[in-house]
Amino acid sequence: MPHTKLHVKQYRCIHSSSCPCTKGHLSEDVILLAFQQLNWNPRMIATLSCVCKWFDDFAKRVLWKEFCHTRAPKMLEDLASSGSHSVDGSWKALGKLLLYCSGCTKGGLFNNVQVPGHFVYRTRFSRTSGKSFLLPQCRSDVLYVSDPCEHLDQGDEGDLGFFRGIFKSFSGSRVRKMLIDRDAKFHPTEVCPYCKAKLWSMLQANMVPRSAGGRLGAYDECVEYYVCLNGHMLGICTLLPLSDSEGASEV
Repeated sequence: MPHTKLHVKQYRCIHSSSCPCTKGHLSEDVILLAFQQLNWNPRMIATLSCVCKWFDDFAKRVLWKEFCHTRAPKMLEDLASSGSHSVDGSWKALGKLLLYCSGCTKGGLFNNVQVPGHFVYRTRFSRTSGKSFLLPQCRSDVLYVSDPCEHLDQGDEGDLGFFRGIFKSFSGSRVRKMLIDRDAKFHPTEVCPYCKAKLWSMLQANMVPRSAGGRLGAYDECVEYYVCLNGHMLGICTLLPLSDSEGASEV
């Protein structure tokens, strides 16, 4: 296998006369065809983004969008059915959410838990599962949530599950309105790992229903999640032992 070099991001002009990549670079159509043949490989998209600011902009506008539609076509069709031609928080942020488990750092969102973030090969997102994370008065909202990414044997913390999700049209959602009505506070230091927007704690807002634990196969009192201004969701739970969670998942 060829040696993979580390690409250091370079921020330059968007194709001014002094930009080196203007000399004989490929057109957008050719780049699009090349990445179609690569099946919108996310590693290659990330590498292209490091060439210069113009390529980074092209990746954000076009390539990450195509990646998202290829990776989760039914979910993206639903998210776009509100009439919007984009998604909240950018296509790049959504692409990262689809393939990256954020984990957590010690002293961050989830107190003393420290689990490194990592890429995942494939994750199932479910609109049906999303209903379990909403209070009854908010269940007209549309929320897609992933299966928990399991991190077992985490010392005193036990078996942990990390999950993530995205709201459809979050700016007009009942959840957002309720967070504002309850005067929910943003986390003082941490931001969304996918789009860098501010985060609301659903636990502090008393908006975590008991059904969330049942859906995750987790202890009810050990489920916590945040929602950012762009409608990305990330959370953690302590998983039940396998013999117990098999029954809990049927709730």
